[in-house]
Amino acid sequence: MRIGLLEPIGVSAEMIDKLAEPIRRAGHEWIYYPEKTTDPDELIRRSEGCEVVTIANNPFPDRVVNACGALKMLNVAFTGIDHVGLEACRARDIMICNAANYSNQTVAELVIGITICLMRRMAEAEERVRGGGTSAGLAGREIMGKTVGIVGTGRIGMMTARLFQAFGAKVIAHSRTVRPEAEAMGITYLSLPEVMAQSDIVSIHTPNNASTRGLISRDMIALMKPTALLINCARGPIVDSAALAVALNEGRLAGAGVDVFDQEPPIPDSEPLLHARNALLTPHIAFLSQESMLRRAEIAFHNIEAYLAGNPENVCRY
Repeated sequence: MRIGLLEPIGVSAEMIDKLAEPIRRAGHEWIYYPEKTTDPDELIRRSEGCEVVTIANNPFPDRVVNACGALKMLNVAFTGIDHVGLEACRARDIMICNAANYSNQTVAELVIGITICLMRRMAEAEERVRGGGTSAGLAGREIMGKTVGIVGTGRIGMMTARLFQAFGAKVIAHSRTVRPEAEAMGITYLSLPEVMAQSDIVSIHTPNNASTRGLISRDMIALMKPTALLINCARGPIVDSAALAVALNEGRLAGAGVDVFDQEPPIPDSEPLLHARNALLTPHIAFLSQESMLRRAEIAFHNIEAYLAGNPENVCRY
């Protein structure tokens, strides 16, 4: 069987070689491309003859899926699968497996870090030091005692909730599914408008799909306190970025931390958030740590081995 990894996945070539050794030892043909590509024709060329293809977060559209006649399992070394040609995979009954849970801790920690940076005005403070200034007027705020709204209580949302609770915050939530373990932690589920209106900090943790696209709309942002923060380390299209930028520039929101946009970085100058006040922007790094990259690689290769053994794991419903 021909098995391909079409792009780097954040670990060294030596680690890739080590993880691929059981596949080669079992007699399968293993191919690896250490450079990224988003060119559909090149993706088709790299996938030729492969029954199993592993990708990360670069697009793998319907056109590519349809051109890969041997493809039976698409192994996504990422959590979300919204960058994959799902319609073509569905039509051909192609199995999709993902690297679920590899970045739970990493994403949750970045949410906390962004929140602290905004609440303690760290970017402004650094500029003050470099400009020869003092701490005058730089009093920040604490997380302790604040109400945090978690939108989406999947594994990353739950991890984020635990970290906020460790700082002494009260956590409320809105999610499609009410989790008993969340309620056992003292988390109260409310409607989305109630969460938006009551929270001092709102953190988004839903997948990007037809039901969540535009979920955090202009009307939802308008419900937020003028002292509140909105943090999005999930997916860009979930939030109306233009409405968020207007709210920030008009002083109707204290700040926002955004790691994800409607497209992958580099972000064009037309992006409204690039010109918004009190917006801390990062280039889609929430999932990216040395530890999470190793976990991701291990899960991705385990997915291949499980598929070859006839017991596939991390199979996505789509």
